[in-house]
Amino acid sequence: MRKPSSRIGTIYGIGLGPGSADLMSVRADKLIKSSSFIAFCRKAGRLGHARKIVSEILPKNVKEYAMEYPITTEISLSDPRYKKIMSSFYDECCQHLRSVINRGEDVCVLCEGDPFFYGSFMHIYERLRFEAPIEVVPAITGMSAAWTATGLPITWGDNILTILPGTLSKKELFDKISSTDAAVIMKVGQNLDKIREAIALTERKSDAFIVEFAAMSNQSVCKLVEYKKEVAPYFSIIILHGRAK
Repeated sequence: MRKPSSRIGTIYGIGLGPGSADLMSVRADKLIKSSSFIAFCRKAGRLGHARKIVSEILPKNVKEYAMEYPITTEISLSDPRYKKIMSSFYDECCQHLRSVINRGEDVCVLCEGDPFFYGSFMHIYERLRFEAPIEVVPAITGMSAAWTATGLPITWGDNILTILPGTLSKKELFDKISSTDAAVIMKVGQNLDKIREAIALTERKSDAFIVEFAAMSNQSVCKLVEYKKEVAPYFSIIILHGRAK
């Protein structure tokens, strides 16, 4: 995927799916196998989960740009410093991507799950979409892999499905869960106890599942009432299924 130097390259936001390479789309697979330059986010000092997913299909001489998060959980999301630090980080990433496409090269930005679903790529997209060619390749989301792992349908008939970030307050979680048929709760992590309490208040705690590492080799599925951990891994999703009416 190389263009003449007189032309600007394209940024591809490529959804990799929930974590297994064989759940990637055919289009994503083709773009990655023909790429000359990839970019991906990762925690400092780590290989990066997105990079791991594609490790077996990368071209031999592909160039790589690791976008290392300056912070993850060290500062609260509500801390004003968090937004400032992360904004500077994404600005820096975009500056580097601009330099690549201005040389006429295409860039495949690897995105875990779907690029437009709670993903870091959205911050790059919003900064560059009016000044650079960008194409987004959708993918299976982590939540789809999670509810599939439970072996139960997530919705029936006219069930309403609500997707909730675990960062909401306990009251907000309670209100949203109480008013829906099915729920997917993302961003569990250190919010686990609060989520447990909110679900218990709705009297649905025996119905909830927690899925770790959906569609990955270390996937685990457990009823939430039997889950003993106080903090869930990053790749964790809580599922409340709808019921047939």
